[in-house]
Amino acid sequence: MKLSGNFTLGEMIKSQTALRKGIDNTPEPEHIANMKALCMNILEPVREHYGLPIIPSSGYRSKALCRAIGSSDESQHAKGEAVDFEVAGVDNYELAKWISETLPFDQLILEYYSGGNSGWIHCSYVPNGRGEVLTMSKNRGYQRGLVIEV
Repeated sequence: MKLSGNFTLGEMIKSQTALRKGIDNTPEPEHIANMKALCMNILEPVREHYGLPIIPSSGYRSKALCRAIGSSDESQHAKGEAVDFEVAGVDNYELAKWISETLPFDQLILEYYSGGNSGWIHCSYVPNGRGEVLTMSKNRGYQRGLVIEV
């Protein structure tokens, strides 16, 4: 099932943990609707801007999958509102900066970045989102804004 021009339901629900542990990661219709909005408002504009494939590492997570990986049942991933991803060949800080200045997101987190292609982007979308920007690092936890550790 296509969620948008370049993204399928299959790639947004794919999970190695779910496969390994036999966890059902099938979304409900409202989660699919949320993923469509996420793809149209976040992933498609990123794909169009950079003209490069996007590599989603984690999209939708069922409550059972959230529990299996130690995440909250109320995570935006469990609602189909969030995706963790990278764009091949694009510096993740630069990607986060572009998203923060351009797109209507709810929450944007630059996770575990230490230069270049390290780390990944967590981005969520809901209509009239908060526009919250954070950086997550091993040493300092969550910090407001986009922070590069030196």
